Amino acid sequence: MQKLDNYRPTKVVVNLEAIRNNVKNLNSYLGSKTSIIAVVKADGYGHGEVEVALAALEAGAMMVSVATPDEAVRLRMAGISGDILVMGPSPVSFAKKAAELSITVTVSDVGWIQEVLHENKCFAQTLKVHVKIDSGMGRIGLRDVETLHSLVAVVSSSQQIALDGIFTHFSCADEESSVVTELQYKMFMDLVNTLPEKPRLVHASNSAATLLYPQYALDAIRFGISLYGMAPSKYVGEKLPFNLERSLELHSELAYVKLLSKGSAISYGGTYITTGEEWIGTIPIGYADGLRRGLKGQEVLIGGKRVPIVGTICMDQCMVKLPGNMPIGEQVVFIGHQGTEEVTMEEWAEKLDTIPYEITVSIAKRVPRVYL
Repeated sequence: MQKLDNYRPTKVVVNLEAIRNNVKNLNSYLGSKTSIIAVVKADGYGHGEVEVALAALEAGAMMVSVATPDEAVRLRMAGISGDILVMGPSPVSFAKKAAELSITVTVSDVGWIQEVLHENKCFAQTLKVHVKIDSGMGRIGLRDVETLHSLVAVVSSSQQIALDGIFTHFSCADEESSVVTELQYKMFMDLVNTLPEKPRLVHASNSAATLLYPQYALDAIRFGISLYGMAPSKYVGEKLPFNLERSLELHSELAYVKLLSKGSAISYGGTYITTGEEWIGTIPIGYADGLRRGLKGQEVLIGGKRVPIVGTICMDQCMVKLPGNMPIGEQVVFIGHQGTEEVTMEEWAEKLDTIPYEITVSIAKRVPRVYL
């Protein structure tokens, strides 16, 4: 398919060098005994799954991981040749395709393995699996030694399936208290240590645990939100062992500028009324792009200064109060730097009472990604 030109000035700017640097700095911090699994699920947290995967692998990541089978297949079809782990559940019907494409899947139920073997008498290649342990997240994963040993026994008796890894996920590693994380780690390792032979990769740490608890690094860590330059929480951000480089900015331009008299209403419902003569700028970005309606009043950067969004945010456009007359085409930064000012993802998250993760994955696909 021919690539279309982008006529709309609204765009996400992704700095792939920042992603590479985050991987390189983490590798230096971890040392040679621990490998990096770069998490590129949800279209690379909104940054672009293929581009991020390539950058992370080039910089030294050992493997990439995703949440769904479809994400893994897209990466393979795009030419990503390194190891890919699907961390979420996969249907039995995906097992044959996973083996064919050398995609590693997560398992936590011996019944799944038995059904796969019943339906597939012979794979083209060995199906690699990682066993998921639920150490307290309460999402997916087995929780007891009997189930673990039953699953491993079935895998070991098969020539078609290979146990490549075992892992868990911490639920509270980004919080100040370490109690829950310590308990989860102990439960996980107690189960791992019952195995007669450990698989190639034992991994537990997400971004928060990686940055706060180097003693839990094990064979590999899963670098998710911090791959993109963001701390998992404010607390973690205050304890960073090395600098994280932010990789995403959201830009647009002024599309229309007008001088309104006092008492003029702006946008749906007339929720903003000018208090005097005001210069109002219109920008082609709205809630269909990820600029949620709850961001009314949020400041953006124009001419190196903060100016507020006024009136109700529309599906495709929003309005801002300008400090004066400004030219059409003037750059507007919604997330990122301009001059000495910066608007962060965390600022949006606080206003929307959510987390930066939700912001970055909510920027719509119709907003083109431009790579530096």
